[in-house]
Amino acid sequence: MVDDDAMKAHLLHYLHGHREALLLKLEGLSERELRLPRTPTGTNLLGIVKHCANVEFGYFGPTFGRMIGDPRGLLEPDDFEADPQADWYATETETVTDVVDLYHRVAAFADTTIAELPLDAPGRVPWWGPGGDVTLGRIMIHVLIDLARHAGQADILREGIDGAVGWMGADDNVPEGYDWPAYVAKLTALADRSGG
Repeated sequence: MVDDDAMKAHLLHYLHGHREALLLKLEGLSERELRLPRTPTGTNLLGIVKHCANVEFGYFGPTFGRMIGDPRGLLEPDDFEADPQADWYATETETVTDVVDLYHRVAAFADTTIAELPLDAPGRVPWWGPGGDVTLGRIMIHVLIDLARHAGQADILREGIDGAVGWMGADDNVPEGYDWPAYVAKLTALADRSGG
């Protein structure tokens, strides 16, 4: 059986890894490329990072009665009432540097919450309604899954922009020298022969 400190360390290790992977997807792209909508619903790389900052703040902050010292860049509940997508894009006055700085500040704040509270620390997620009573452990798992999902979205968006693939950097977990066009042709042929 893994003790709580070891479990917390494991969860934090993966949380740190997904944060790093997400931020690496921004590197080397222009401000416009990072803001440009890449899906019919407007998903963009910079917006994903801003969203993740607000998610981590909400779950590791107010859920446990904690507030960040510098709320600059974080959204208020009224912001979501005025625009339910407010955390999915950077405004004209927010730069890439501002959003990345926000994410680093929120990550440090979240890490402090995690360090200072035990896994069974009680919290309440008000936007979950009657089922909003939680523990730090449950929230760590919830945020880790949410962040992994959004890092995966960023992977796909980045590949569509300039072909960059890999978990933590350029091609770091894909077969070296693989013939991707032949692979895509193979999959296309399989799909075509499926009859559907």
